[in-house]
Amino acid sequence: MKTIFGPVYSRRFGASLGVDLSPDHKQCNFDCLYCELSPAKAVKTQHDVIPLNSVIADLQKALNEHPAIDVITITANGEPTMYPHLRELVEQIDAIKGNAQTLILSNSACLNDPVVFDTLLRLDQVKLSLDAATQEVFKKIDRPAEGIEVRSIIDSIHRFSRVFRGKLFIEILFVKGVNDTPAQIAALNRALREVTCERIDIGTIDRPPAYPVEGLSFTELHAIAGLFDPALPIHIVSRTHAHATPSPYSDDEILNTLDKRPLTRDDIEALFDTGTLRRFETLCSEGKIARTERSNVVFYIPAKNIARKRSK
Repeated sequence: MKTIFGPVYSRRFGASLGVDLSPDHKQCNFDCLYCELSPAKAVKTQHDVIPLNSVIADLQKALNEHPAIDVITITANGEPTMYPHLRELVEQIDAIKGNAQTLILSNSACLNDPVVFDTLLRLDQVKLSLDAATQEVFKKIDRPAEGIEVRSIIDSIHRFSRVFRGKLFIEILFVKGVNDTPAQIAALNRALREVTCERIDIGTIDRPPAYPVEGLSFTELHAIAGLFDPALPIHIVSRTHAHATPSPYSDDEILNTLDKRPLTRDDIEALFDTGTLRRFETLCSEGKIARTERSNVVFYIPAKNIARKRSK
């Protein structure tokens, strides 16, 4: 089931099965400075497309094995709205999801496409990213493909928020010295005043990034939160763990989950049951799982991924 990972317990969305629409390599219209995936040239279309029937078959099998989940999260090694069969995928997920909610994690860049816009309206929850509100800083932090304009993204988010009937979340990720200046925060504040959403999550780098950039402290995030309009539902994202029910994972599922989402020891102990923890320790002793440190936080990733990071 290479297109499915988890369950993963998200601090914001609960127990989630992830649907990866680009499992073999990164395909994205951004190459963000902070991305936890390996750097890759931004592209506007997916060149390697996973067949729709394969995705649904994998998801059905995973739902049979893990029925007690909160959300089915559509994501990708890249941008999921670039998947050419997204509309059909959402329709087929709706037919098999049971009580689970559907959620997509999007960088918002394809929202100006009418087909994508309409497809996202069909979801239960949508998380849209907006890291900058000026073109100069947008290009610096998100490194978009040629021709993508942040003004178009902002306009699309405004239109979407007015008609979407599900739960809409906005996420801003701050990088030290890039989008954290008072002028940039003021620009984001102006852009978000017209957005109706459940929550605006502000956070910073908490997983090893592809490029040598730094995150902000909680104190700095708290100060930034105070610069936004008090009417905006600003929420500072932290790494505190909510209650999670440990689940069984096979060796392949452990490695696949760590490949998609580097985990701390706290994450691992919250997610893995006793037998899985033993398998995790064995994989570590065999050299298949490695430790990596970023800003005094230790993460576990597949050992093969170490070579994929670069310092440039």
